[in-house]
Order: sequence, then structure tokens, then C-alpha cells
Amino acid sequence: MKFRLALSCFVLSFHSLLASAGPLEAQLATYATAAKAANPAFSGFSAARGEKLHVTNFALGKPDTPACTSCHGNDPRAAGKTLTGKLIEPMALSVSLGRYADPAKVEKWFKRNCNEVLGRECTPLEKGDWLTFVSSR
Repeated sequence: MKFRLALSCFVLSFHSLLASAGPLEAQLATYATAAKAANPAFSGFSAARGEKLHVTNFALGKPDTPACTSCHGNDPRAAGKTLTGKLIEPMALSVSLGRYADPAKVEKWFKRNCNEVLGRECTPLEKGDWLTFVSSR
């Protein structure tokens, strides 16, 4: 009887934990699953790798946007600016709390920005690392 009660409590607690996970956590879990499928040695996302992705200049994207910093700046807590001068809200989760609430919107911007900067779509590892980076700021 005690075992059943303990098991029921565990199941309810686990269910509550899953239910309380937000869209960003769910999206990171999806990227983690895909990253693990692509590379069985995957052991988690890295804010340091995400920061490196953010500041690196790439040669295969559009010449006007060789890096994420071209529009978003070096500090994800500060506002950025498009090439046409339009203001971009800060990318850091600490400053823009609802920024990553819509997974479809996040995917839309990854697709657009990765193609412009990298000249290709970002991998699930790159997406997870970058989101981990901006979530840590």
C-alpha cells in the first residue's frame, strides 16, 4: 500500500513538473532529442557555445549580416537594430521575458536569421546552445 501511495505521489509530481515546463523548456527538450539523434555523444547545451555562435562572423550568409551581432549587438540584454534602422527588442530572457513563448515564432526567426547569417539552417545543437546563451543573460 505504501509503495502504491509513493508511486502515485511520484507520478503526480512528475506530471506537475511537465505541465509547469514552459514553451522554451519544451522547445529545448525537442532540440535536445534531435541533437542526441544526430550525435549520440550529445551531453547538453552550452551557453558558451551559444555565445560563440552569436559573435562569430560567418562567410556563407549575406555579406551585410555576417554575424548575429550585425543586428542584435554583442550584448543580448541591449536592444539591437536592423540594417534599415528598425529597433529589435533585446534577446536576453532576463530583459524580454515573453520573447520565446511561441515556438512557431522562434522557429520562424531561426530559419530566417540562420539562413541570412550562416547561409544555412541552424542545427538543433546550435539552436539549443543559442537559446541557452540568451536564457543565461
